[in-house]
Amino acid sequence: MSLPDSMKHVTFDRPGGPEVMRVVTGPVPEPRDDEVLIRVEAAGVNRPDVQQRKGAYPPPPGASPILGLEAAGTVVACGAAVHNWRMGDRVTALCNGGAYAEYVAVPAAQCLPWPAGFGAIEAASLPETYFTVWANLFDLGRLAPGDSVLVHGGTSGIGVAALQMAHAHGASVYATAGSAAKCNACLELGATAAINYRERDFLHEIKALTAGNGVDVVLDMVGAPYTQQNLRALRRGGRLIQIAFMGGSIASNLDLLPIMINRLTVTGSTMRPRSTAEKGGIAAALRERAWPWLESGKIRPVIAEAMPWGDVVRAHRLMEESGHIGKIILSFE
Repeated sequence: MSLPDSMKHVTFDRPGGPEVMRVVTGPVPEPRDDEVLIRVEAAGVNRPDVQQRKGAYPPPPGASPILGLEAAGTVVACGAAVHNWRMGDRVTALCNGGAYAEYVAVPAAQCLPWPAGFGAIEAASLPETYFTVWANLFDLGRLAPGDSVLVHGGTSGIGVAALQMAHAHGASVYATAGSAAKCNACLELGATAAINYRERDFLHEIKALTAGNGVDVVLDMVGAPYTQQNLRALRRGGRLIQIAFMGGSIASNLDLLPIMINRLTVTGSTMRPRSTAEKGGIAAALRERAWPWLESGKIRPVIAEAMPWGDVVRAHRLMEESGHIGKIILSFE
């Protein structure tokens, strides 16, 4: 297959608001021995993209400086050490960067097939959120059937995936969201109860909903303002999983006593700095456990809006407004 020498991709010259992004022409990346080259059909928009654009989340050494952490498309070239994918395969991939482009090179281990019946838009919505949820809620959080979990931001991309995956796994799921419409969406996705955090205290509500016991796991992306309440919302042996700090990472006047009294675990992780081997292990677990849920319709991606990738500025503004439910996708078709 003859490949072009150049491609269009999104760039920005300085950190700033969405308006700093623009589309330029640059070279098509060459896949390394363990990578595949994907012709991108759709790419997901995620909060780490926003943070990178602002200068707060630089790519790790060796990663593409181009924005974008997930893409779906067709394999058009394979590195010398790649044997599990062939040209023409349709894959969705967790990228180390570079998805806001017509072509992206990705480690082969970080690719998964499109679930049966899925198109590019739906497939592109999966990797960043599903890898993150599996690594944190299932691996670190040790979520088991019959457990209870509180998911903050239940209608975010992460929240929607966590809600559905936990419910499919047999856990009782509670969620917080910022409006009545978002709370209703959480209920439709499998939440036992949804708490409007703008109107009610989530700790009081969780205690009432669990007969005073609390939940086994809290998945949080808010950070400092919620930390004390999160600890108190956990039952004995509970796990607090931190995946972001939208409200800040420094919690002042924090009472750590609940950790000792209830033998709590506080942990968390980021995805991008992990090794290819680690990400490949997560991909294998997803293919075995989560892909059957997707292909059977037991869980499904929720797309807030798909738009042409030339509208990337509007996509980032929509992300920052936080009024959407589900994933924002850029289409390259």
